Amino acid sequence: MTLQWTAVASFLYVEIGVLLIFCLPFISAQRWQSIFKWNIWNRLSQFWNKGFLTMIIILIVLFLDALREVKKYSTADQSKDSKLLPNMLDHVHMKLFRAQRNLYISGFSLFLWLVMRRVITLINQLATAMGTSAALQTQAESANKAATKYMEDNEMPKQALTDAKGGGGKTQDPEENKLLKKEVQRLTENLKSSTDALKKSKSDLDAMKKQTEGLTKEYERLLQEHQELQNQLDSGHKKDN
Repeated sequence: MTLQWTAVASFLYVEIGVLLIFCLPFISAQRWQSIFKWNIWNRLSQFWNKGFLTMIIILIVLFLDALREVKKYSTADQSKDSKLLPNMLDHVHMKLFRAQRNLYISGFSLFLWLVMRRVITLINQLATAMGTSAALQTQAESANKAATKYMEDNEMPKQALTDAKGGGGKTQDPEENKLLKKEVQRLTENLKSSTDALKKSKSDLDAMKKQTEGLTKEYERLLQEHQELQNQLDSGHKKDN
């Protein structure tokens, strides 16, 4: 293999290794997101898009070059001419094999480069969705506790107002009754606002759960495609051997 194709093959193996590391089950999406937020990645982020596009262009050029070589050595005319010279047919077959090998290497490298970027994006989105879901769940629990507390506090003025109306033969102060009514009204409004906030939090939590499930399915689909691609690559290496 020439130097350029050795570099492309090494790049392909690095991509496979990185994707396999991303597939490790004991490393959560939040942990990967914290790793992606390291200062070294922030410094390299300004060059990430340029480097990504540059690598795509290089791989596309190498892919087209390998495709040209495959077509060049697959033509019937050259096969006929090669039969006229000794050992020429074997030489043409060797060139065709190398061209096909380079085509597979560049094609898989280009595909895995796109898959790796997509996997990183999905991991970040999944970690953000999980964090938001946990925050919404905590907020919903807090709103539920506050609503329960308001309901308990609301029972006390109602009981006091009932005692004031019943009286038990005792005369109650009208000003005290007005204050009790205002307190009941205030607590009722607070309870209503807390109930509305709880309903909104629950609806937001359901929406985030649906979004998280969608991201998880998309992530699993990409992992399955990567596994199928890995199996195809392994079978291709076995054929080459």
